[in-house]
Amino acid sequence: MAKTNYQSVDEYIGMQAVDQQAALEELRQFIRSQIPPTAQEGISYQIPMYKYQGSLVGFASYEKHYSFVTANASTLEQFRAELKGYKFSPSAIQLPYGKPLPTELLGRIIQQRIVENEGLATKKKQK
Repeated sequence: MAKTNYQSVDEYIGMQAVDQQAALEELRQFIRSQIPPTAQEGISYQIPMYKYQGSLVGFASYEKHYSFVTANASTLEQFRAELKGYKFSPSAIQLPYGKPLPTELLGRIIQQRIVENEGLATKKKQK
């Protein structure tokens, strides 16, 4: 994928391969259904990212998979046992195109990220 200066998530999804767009839009809508209404959708480091009291989660498109990205490298370690069967790095899970979205697992990861960000925001306010 050529480097592009995406201005919106709609533009990001629209610039991906046509056969990948439905999966990306499904993940987008799922994330939006799980995050607080005050969370913001935008582009960060040229991928869609959602912010709520700091960077929360996002996603990225690749030729053979798309990734669900956490903004905290330690979060996925807590879900290691449940991630068997998926390729993952410290901050991203590879999701194969054409397979059902693991909504239950992703929902719990999103909720964990919300708790983490709220905890960090509370600590900052106490200083």
